[in-house]
Amino acid sequence: MGFFWGRRHLLAAAVLIFSAAADPNDEQCLTGLSQSLIDPLQNLQNWTKATFANPCQGFTSFLQGATCNNGRIYKLSLPSLSLKGTISPFLSNCTNLQSLDLSSNSISGQIPPDLQYLVNLAVLNLSSNRLSGEIPSQLALCAYLNVVDLHENQLSGPIPQQLGLLVRLSVFDVSSNKLSGPIPGSLGNRSGNLPRFNASSYEGNKDLYGYPLPPMKSKGLSVMAIVGIGLGSGLVSLILSFAAVCVWLRVSEPKSENEHEGKITQLMPDY
Repeated sequence: MGFFWGRRHLLAAAVLIFSAAADPNDEQCLTGLSQSLIDPLQNLQNWTKATFANPCQGFTSFLQGATCNNGRIYKLSLPSLSLKGTISPFLSNCTNLQSLDLSSNSISGQIPPDLQYLVNLAVLNLSSNRLSGEIPSQLALCAYLNVVDLHENQLSGPIPQQLGLLVRLSVFDVSSNKLSGPIPGSLGNRSGNLPRFNASSYEGNKDLYGYPLPPMKSKGLSVMAIVGIGLGSGLVSLILSFAAVCVWLRVSEPKSENEHEGKITQLMPDY
């Protein structure tokens, strides 16, 4: 009897320890992200190794900016914390993550293609940072994405055609970057019941073109420049013509006076 009672308590303790321990993937994810970010204002004071070992208990989170669901990291929200550094590729280990918000910081570097492994991700907000490089086409593998907000960064290159495959996408904003090339038709001119994105989603990219943006302005001379050149050349021509007339009059004047004096001398009688 005592033997079975002891085994029962041992089993209960094992279950308790297992439920309290962090998922090893989440722990690796949080550790990697913590090492890649710089927190100059020390806003993330409880982002420590001890907390990473046990960030969640059921739906309760012990980690600032984290929301838990069944003991796993479900949401990371760290906006407007003056964070610097880069986005760790180990973030992809938080495989239960459905929302990632690192907006309004000073994070630099590239968007890791490894985010493709966040297969449950629905919201990706990396706006108002200093991210550079190209938008990874691998984001199209996050099939549940319905919000992609990358505005106000320094992203360059084309918008990946593959992002048009995200049929759940309802918010898409890449404005105020350094993107170039055509807007994929699968994003700029969506058909059927798919949400459509207006020009404000793409504005502020000097070399980006295509619907729904207005036609690009001609790189040739503007109408005002052409008119200005025309008026300038006309004025120069007028000045040159006037100068030529003045010179002709000045040259011909002595000749006319000599001829006039000759005629008067011929008419006067001899004495």
